[in-house]
Amino acid sequence: MAERAASGPLHDAIMNGPTFHAGLAGQNVIAAPHAADGGTINLHFNNQPPGPSATPRPFSTVPFRPDPDFVERPDITAWLRKHCSQPPSRVALVGLGGIGKSQLAIQYAYEERRSSPSTFIFWVHASTKDRFREAYREIAHRLQLPGHNDPKTDALRLVFNWLCDENNGQWLMVLDNADDIDMFYPKQGTGQSTGAEPLAFFLPQTDNGRILVTSRSRDAAARLTGGTQDVLAIQVMNDSQAQQLLRKKLGDKYEEGAAADLLRALECLPLAITQAGAYILQRWPEESLSTYLVKFRRGEKNKAGLLGRDLGDLRRDPSASNSVAQTWQITFDQIRQEKQSAADLLMFISQFNPQGIPRWVLESDRRHWRGIDGSWAGNSWDDGDDRNDDFEDDLHILRQYSLVAVTMQEGEYEMQEREYEMHALVQFCTRAWLLLSDDEQKWKRRFLQVMAREYPAGTYENWTKCQQLDPHIEHVVKEKPTDKEDTNKWAQLLTNIGLYRAAAGKYEEAEQMNRRALGDREKVLGLEHPDTLTSVNNLASVLQDQGKYEEAEQMNRRALGDYEKVLGLEHPDTLGSFNNLASVLQAQGKYEEAEQMNRRALGGSEKVLGLEHPDTLGSFNNLASVLQAQGKFEEAEQMNRRALGGSEKVLGLEHPDTLTSVGNLASVLQAQGKYEEAEQMNRRALGGREKVLGLEHPDTLGCFNNLALVLEAQGKFEEAEQMNRRALGGSEKVLGLEHPDTLTSVGNLAWVLQAQGKYEDAEQMNRRALGGYEKVLGLEHPDTLTSVNNLALVVRAQGKYEEAEQMNRRALGGREKVLGLEHPNTLTSVSNLASVLWRQGKHEEAEQMNRRALGGREKVLGLEHPDTLTSMNNLAFVWKDHGRDGDAKSLMEKCVQLQQRVLGPHHPHTVSSRSTLAGWTEATERF
Repeated sequence: MAERAASGPLHDAIMNGPTFHAGLAGQNVIAAPHAADGGTINLHFNNQPPGPSATPRPFSTVPFRPDPDFVERPDITAWLRKHCSQPPSRVALVGLGGIGKSQLAIQYAYEERRSSPSTFIFWVHASTKDRFREAYREIAHRLQLPGHNDPKTDALRLVFNWLCDENNGQWLMVLDNADDIDMFYPKQGTGQSTGAEPLAFFLPQTDNGRILVTSRSRDAAARLTGGTQDVLAIQVMNDSQAQQLLRKKLGDKYEEGAAADLLRALECLPLAITQAGAYILQRWPEESLSTYLVKFRRGEKNKAGLLGRDLGDLRRDPSASNSVAQTWQITFDQIRQEKQSAADLLMFISQFNPQGIPRWVLESDRRHWRGIDGSWAGNSWDDGDDRNDDFEDDLHILRQYSLVAVTMQEGEYEMQEREYEMHALVQFCTRAWLLLSDDEQKWKRRFLQVMAREYPAGTYENWTKCQQLDPHIEHVVKEKPTDKEDTNKWAQLLTNIGLYRAAAGKYEEAEQMNRRALGDREKVLGLEHPDTLTSVNNLASVLQDQGKYEEAEQMNRRALGDYEKVLGLEHPDTLGSFNNLASVLQAQGKYEEAEQMNRRALGGSEKVLGLEHPDTLGSFNNLASVLQAQGKFEEAEQMNRRALGGSEKVLGLEHPDTLTSVGNLASVLQAQGKYEEAEQMNRRALGGREKVLGLEHPDTLGCFNNLALVLEAQGKFEEAEQMNRRALGGSEKVLGLEHPDTLTSVGNLAWVLQAQGKYEDAEQMNRRALGGYEKVLGLEHPDTLTSVNNLALVVRAQGKYEEAEQMNRRALGGREKVLGLEHPNTLTSVSNLASVLWRQGKHEEAEQMNRRALGGREKVLGLEHPDTLTSMNNLAFVWKDHGRDGDAKSLMEKCVQLQQRVLGPHHPHTVSSRSTLAGWTEATERF
């Protein structure tokens, strides 16, 4: 913890110099903004442009065009007009799947749009949590709300707040396919995060909004609307309506006589009628309404088997209908006879979430496999346009039979960015057919393989792809494969999901994924396989993110030991493991051993990879970090300059790793009080990242924080505050209000506000940060305790000594428990408690605390560490107040002598202590 000198005693400040944690083998991590004495917390942001603040003109997000074949159902329309016309109404259409609920909702939305152009129309897919969140994210995007286009932004809360603001105007929300009540009102033990609001919370009841629900579940509809009085049960069409629909679908191919029989067979279900019409039209003139009916009746025995015991769940599902399944079986059989590849595509699509199926994944699968049975194996689509046309033909067939629909609006996106959807009941039946035909495992395996191949590691550049695939992996990660080869792919998928979750700050989920991947790799590959050791490293990293340092250290020591045994002492992966272990040791304040690990990694890299290899240069940075933590600034500066020079030579002036080295050098220069050069380096790093990575890249925003620190140190408070606010705004937009890195930026802003005497604002920011940390990371996480420390500082600055003392004691107790009695951060809390005790006149206990802090720092950090010298300064002031003028003067003289040697004669701490000593000396001579 770097501490500040002043005209009075020096007290612990809240900003550290950076620490650089090595990632997986041999990688060093980019400099990030710093919270209070808790060390570095890396930030990750997106690069979406800020949206306008003004409310846009009313629009509709209904993803479907009006149906020209729509058949009016007057009773339902009248009921909707009566019950859903005035806010804050909530109504629901409930009934069997395929009965026309969504079509009725679409028609009503367009009618509302025509009659009330000033009303916003929002369409929300509610079949799963992920689709619900996606819909809210799309609404946020269309409204251009801050943080609207990133996976980690809390889009639910953004949209909720907008909906609750009556100044935004009237809105109608269609909540489509809200069938799972537990999704909106989770039961205990169903995986709902502690303290997290249920999805129903984000459906506001306001005087400017209405909600229309469609659902297969009467209970879900009643719960969402608040009672059965606003729920309308939708029945099948009457004969006249069904005939109108079939006539519209078939036009001049409609046959009066056979139509009645077919409609009875189809039970007047709109979806069944629509599909039958599509089939007849596609096969005309070979197929007609009459021949369709004959086929239907002729295959009745075979179809009865489909709905037999093996499909008992189908009969029990309230959205299921025998006639729907029979109609779809006829369609499926015809597709299979007509084009097997189209039937295969339907089987594959059925493995996805029914909605939001990315086109590019379908194309990737087809390119890779060209048929799971190998009949087209080895053929690539890259040979020409014919195979692409073949894929288009398959999709056209599925769309013609209404089994698959395009969900993107025409012309809004390029073809390759379109998404598809299939009705959930179609998916259900398709999977049932697979089960009956013993093909279920084959298609599950194919889906696992494409997900393992396409789901990328969670780096910033891959966030968009991860976001698109996330809704489709739920059932994959739940079902562990039995095949060894597939288990390896499954573990790789879990690994990449874990990396993305960690990047999003979802550390608990990341830990779960990494533990599962590790367990399966241990069983399948063995304890010492390189992939197993990669999982050990990944688990150690996410444990460290959560402040679980002891277990993280155990994991890193295990990985290092096995790497040494399997790969040898000088293998690059072994050297990377030294860096990883050094990182968690440094986090625990075990600086000497961390330095030893870093030096071993550096020596090995120099020998094996050469002086100018990027991994070697990264090791220079890592060693510099732990040297800086120990106050060995000159050697740390040498290491940073060496790393920077090598990166400039090998990688170029604007390479991201070069810019990282620029930022690292700036940090150690700032620690030595060389503020002008530190500012120059930070501005260079910021400018380079703006140019290379963009204004809103996480590393760019991290540079704003770092520049703010050195500006604040020079008293350039206004510009520092601007930098902090820019970093915080970007973090809120990209990561969300409660992401740990956003909370770090909140703390940084609080510090510069406090430095300007804006104590109330600073206190508000610190309380926000603390509340967020407590909720997200827990009461005893090191970052939470750092936030307690920071709040104590600003409370103390306002003279609220009793509350400050309580906060300091809480921080000290937590750090003693979590970090140990001699951790540098624990000793910082001892020093801070001594300061607030001294201000209250509790001199004896203040002296005890100062002696403990000084003794502990001399032991752990060494006599010449800047923090040790701060404790020396503070104790001298306590002695002075006790009337021990001679002892105080002698101790201050020693402090000044050491500060001049360690920090230099012009460092602010040296200047402050020297000024104090001069004043005491003059007073002594005067008397």
